[in-house]
Amino acid sequence: MNLLFSNDKRGAYPPSWYAATAGQAPEFDTLKGATRADVCIIGGGYTGLSTALHLAQHGVDVVLLEAHRVGFGASGRNGGQLGSGQRQDQLELERMVGQEVARRMWDLGEDAKSLVRALISEHGIDCALKPGVAWAASSQKSLRWTHDYAAHLSQHYDYDVDVLDPDSFADLCPSPDYHGGILDMGAAHLHPLKLALGLAKAAASAGARIHERAHVHHVKAGAKVRIATDMGHVEADHLIFACNGYMGGLNRKVAARVMPINNFIVATEPLGSRADEVLTQDVAVADDRFVVNYFRLSQDKRLLFGGGESYGYKFPTDIRATVSKPMLEVFPHLRGVKLDYAWGGTLAITMKRMPYLARVAPNILSASGYSGHGVGNAIQAGRFLAEAVRGQSQGFDAFTKLPTPAFPGGGGFRTPLLALAMSWYAMRDRLGI
Repeated sequence: MNLLFSNDKRGAYPPSWYAATAGQAPEFDTLKGATRADVCIIGGGYTGLSTALHLAQHGVDVVLLEAHRVGFGASGRNGGQLGSGQRQDQLELERMVGQEVARRMWDLGEDAKSLVRALISEHGIDCALKPGVAWAASSQKSLRWTHDYAAHLSQHYDYDVDVLDPDSFADLCPSPDYHGGILDMGAAHLHPLKLALGLAKAAASAGARIHERAHVHHVKAGAKVRIATDMGHVEADHLIFACNGYMGGLNRKVAARVMPINNFIVATEPLGSRADEVLTQDVAVADDRFVVNYFRLSQDKRLLFGGGESYGYKFPTDIRATVSKPMLEVFPHLRGVKLDYAWGGTLAITMKRMPYLARVAPNILSASGYSGHGVGNAIQAGRFLAEAVRGQSQGFDAFTKLPTPAFPGGGGFRTPLLALAMSWYAMRDRLGI
């Protein structure tokens, strides 16, 4: 079974609040017949669009192939949080790779935020970029850790966040479920699909040839790579895999290290004056649970709430019920509020929760596995891929050196093993262990 076609109408955006408010999406023709290019990119999300834009701006002949529509996957469905650092916290990175490399990863995370802001400004992308992401502590133990972590960031990374005690956090987010937290005003949130569409327009304007509804079903490696779609093929000097959770069987090395999982979001009816019962500032929030809850208010004062995961091919039959359970645990006073939109999306994780960038053949590169931190990571990875193709691989190489083990239980055993592990950690959350 192919995740590309398991849960969505072919060639159409999901019925999300993002799709309903993104405006007119650019239309790109499918690929028919044969063509050639310097570089072929598979995948029209943030990674592929950023790669195409950065290559085209340097005069490289680029063809991008997207099976559905640009921004169709996680890039157009996610929580819209542009976080600081990496998906792993700095303390864990220091344990994994040492202080020096951890510092490098922090600086790269800051660079990713700056890159996203610069692209939004340079190309006039109207994606409602706003500052502020809070981390919510779901227990007294995690609150102590969060405040200690804030001190660590200040002391070792010269990065300051606002430390919020229980009362201060409740003033920001009136939820009985949280015990305090921190507020990072250097992070941001935005409309993710508008960002993807803006990147697509910028890439096309720079000369990239984008083809939608161009499903790649076979890749033949070699000195010239041949990429076959349902209605045509591309011959290219270089190939970029920018597939993230939709890699499927196109490359086994990447698929062994990057696991697709599904996550879900709902959008309530406009809350009007009740919006202050959710957030009193226009910031986003993510909590510290293993299966993370994340939320923010939309421009029209809806609660956009993400929660719940699944690990098979299919989305649950009732996404509203899946997400309303954690939503009402966080905001029990919203019981009875109508959920106008509900949608799912497929992202990809790695064992170490760090991006997997790899040179899978001399002329084939891949970047994926952003593990829920993709707004900044994926767009930065696109720039690194473009630089690596052009012979400047410092940024790309920084990530290839990170440990990225394969998931255990290859083939048909990977997903059941992952589901078992995820369920165990989710149970630990519920028990407060």
